Amino acid sequence: MHVPEGLPALEARIRRDLELIAHPRLDWMTPRFHGGVPALDVLIVGAGQSGLTIAFALRRERVRNVLIVDRAPAGKEGPWITFARMATLRSPKDYSGPDLGIPSLTFQAWYEAQYGGQAFADMGLIPREMWHAYLMWYRNLLDFPVRNDVEVVTAGPGTLDDGGRCLLVTLSTGEVLATRKLVLATGQDGGGEWWMPDFVDALPAGYRAHTCDRDIDFERLRGRTVAVLGAGSSAMDNAAVALEHGADVHLFCRRAQPSTVQRYRWLTFAGFLRHIGDMPDAWRWRMIGTILRAREGFPIDTYRRVMAHADFTMHVGRAWTGARIEDGRVHIETERGPFMADFVICGTGIRQDLTKRKELAGFADKIALWGDRYTPPPGEEDAALAAFPYLGPDYAFLEKRPGEAPWLADVHMFSIASTMSFGPSGSSINAITSAVPKLVAGLTRGLFAADLERHWASLQAYDVEQFQLDWDRVAAD
Repeated sequence: MHVPEGLPALEARIRRDLELIAHPRLDWMTPRFHGGVPALDVLIVGAGQSGLTIAFALRRERVRNVLIVDRAPAGKEGPWITFARMATLRSPKDYSGPDLGIPSLTFQAWYEAQYGGQAFADMGLIPREMWHAYLMWYRNLLDFPVRNDVEVVTAGPGTLDDGGRCLLVTLSTGEVLATRKLVLATGQDGGGEWWMPDFVDALPAGYRAHTCDRDIDFERLRGRTVAVLGAGSSAMDNAAVALEHGADVHLFCRRAQPSTVQRYRWLTFAGFLRHIGDMPDAWRWRMIGTILRAREGFPIDTYRRVMAHADFTMHVGRAWTGARIEDGRVHIETERGPFMADFVICGTGIRQDLTKRKELAGFADKIALWGDRYTPPPGEEDAALAAFPYLGPDYAFLEKRPGEAPWLADVHMFSIASTMSFGPSGSSINAITSAVPKLVAGLTRGLFAADLERHWASLQAYDVEQFQLDWDRVAAD
């Protein structure tokens, strides 16, 4: 019987692997200062899977003056044990990501070191709690500098003591940090807000929730009628949890045919993941727009999970048009007549609106959107797509009006908001291996370019001799 090697042995192998691929080893970053205080080279906002992987990739490039901040308490970053309510990840178990191509750092290596290869072979999809545990192990093993319970309030331009450009970032603690680069790895709502219809949002808080809410009291819904708006994966997941707590659940889909096709599976090939961001705007608009408009199809396991309950009903082609409280219940107006519920949950996704993000609101009007840079052909207009930020090749914001805010080139967006420019990247496990290296190459390119004068002076002054000539053996003639 094969005995798993255990985590200590795996961790020793990882350290050995990292040492073997450490080239180029030369440290090339020089401390820069603002007000006599060292400035960060990169500040990463978000300590979820993307933020951690970005920090790891930067470290491998010898950029180590990095800090990660996250508004969540330690161990609560990301959705996995907070508002994600699926039983397993939707991605196949063999997708790699945070490992960045190092086999010993993959989820599979971590799992097999503890439970063995047969256990991994027998696994269907990865339980979400186990993925979270893997990320926590990854974070602790690589010892990233993370500050929790800290938000970014705003950011703006600054000047380093040597005249170079920096950003001044105000934190919720009142501190102001100087950083040369700012990366916003802020997850699914990083470019806007979780959205629900205004008439639902106007209901008292005790009668409604969004699937992103972390504190839904499902036990309180036992024996009650719950109406779920939306037919995507998150809506189905929340319906399933309500059913498992004894609720009578009715799920409403505005379309006559809910999506059973998951187009995100189609795009998981190297050509698309690596290069859709390099394609002409017309093709990006057409292809990514088609994927986004198709919405996310729910997987078969999620469908089986809700269908296992007799108290589940799906209403198709029945959009909501209004809602109000009547006799202590929620009176919902639909396209096919009213419906009464005790509680409603909206699985209505995200709306892109940079002004809704605290850290962006102060300069959102200076950021170029897709609607500013691309005019689609007649018939292909889409206001939702036009609201996405139009990002540069290094994931940086671009100016809406050239010359007005050149410092935006040092603010890099790596979240769902980058989807229109690059396809799945931020918050996507299957895109990490291609997206993070692209982002980090852009960060290091910018850091190198900003230091060209220093590198030129260093090159001119370089005089390290590799050996001493034996002048007694050199002919004088």
